[in-house]
Amino acid sequence: MYGCKAFTLDSSCSSTILKMAKFTGSIALLSLGYLVHARDIRFPPASGVSEQISFGTLDKIDVSTGSSFAGLTTYANLPYVHCLGGENENIEKYDIAILGAPFDTGVTARPGARFGPEGIRRGSRRIVADSAWSIYTGKNAFLDWAKIVDCGDAPLTFLDNTVALQQLDASHQIVSGRSARSGKDRVPRIITLGGDHTTTLSALRSTYQHWGAVSVIHFDSHIDTWDPKVLGGGISHYAGVNHGTFLHIAHEEGLIRNSSMHAGIRAPVMRPKGDLRNDIRCGFKMIKARHIDQFGVSGVIGEIKDRVAGSKVYISVDIDVLDPAFAPATGTAEVGGWTTRELLTILDGLSGLHVVGADVVVEVAPIYDNPGESTVLAAAEVVHSLIGLMVDEPVKAKD
Repeated sequence: MYGCKAFTLDSSCSSTILKMAKFTGSIALLSLGYLVHARDIRFPPASGVSEQISFGTLDKIDVSTGSSFAGLTTYANLPYVHCLGGENENIEKYDIAILGAPFDTGVTARPGARFGPEGIRRGSRRIVADSAWSIYTGKNAFLDWAKIVDCGDAPLTFLDNTVALQQLDASHQIVSGRSARSGKDRVPRIITLGGDHTTTLSALRSTYQHWGAVSVIHFDSHIDTWDPKVLGGGISHYAGVNHGTFLHIAHEEGLIRNSSMHAGIRAPVMRPKGDLRNDIRCGFKMIKARHIDQFGVSGVIGEIKDRVAGSKVYISVDIDVLDPAFAPATGTAEVGGWTTRELLTILDGLSGLHVVGADVVVEVAPIYDNPGESTVLAAAEVVHSLIGLMVDEPVKAKD
């Protein structure tokens, strides 16, 4: 070893080894210094990309803002407000509230929609208020006049449908019963994240208290106006309240007007004439899914607007209005539906309507989604569109 014999430790060898150790140590220190310094490398700012923060300056690091994947997952990274808080709590005021309804025991096919609110919020993580300017309209609903918050989920039991719907009724009453933040709306409006479609009944009861009977625009592949004696089989009153009868029940309770509209219908009915006659009796006209091939998107928009003109409107969107190619994660999928782009274009075309409430993308069952999460991404964007409709047109409650 550089003139030293193996296993010898004379003075000349010791000196050589010491020199080598000093040299090696110097290299190590230089390397360490380089590595420490390398961590502080900062790339020059590029157009559209914010300047990188150096990890070496801890006093300048911001961990409070800027990430869509930190903290609690709310819809579109909106602030969370405990809207269901007690009387002694100081609740922040809001104009539009996102409320989850984790309920799926009213379905007749695949369950799983109780996880829908969570999935929709997950699909919305890429939406951030400061970066939500529409390329189509140039508007940003999150930075307009309305204070928009996420109220979390209503606490619903999964052991008793009757009790669960009573809990949801009470949750809607509390959330909509608070004073709105702005002077444009006296009553906050609610967008409900389903949950199966049975949950719409509670939402319609809530809107009736503040705005009276409404015209329902119902985006779905199924009519959902079945007589409980038909869908439920007359087994019991309990069985008759489900995701296919809620609009029939809403009609019986006087919650909806005879100027309501289905859009995207394509599923078969149980009685060839009786179900359609009952649907008309419940106040609905129908746009079938294939009508979009005949009349186009603009024709669909025009027919919906003409039908509900002059009335307060409630919009209900079942995710199965979309074709399973675009939204596979649902309980009762029906082929031959609309594309995500068609639905979003139709929704944006409804601007100017007095939308007093919405349940958005009910029947989302994330367990059936694909790895790309196409269903929850679509659902989140539908919520975004409906927020835009509410912001575009403030609505005063009845006196």
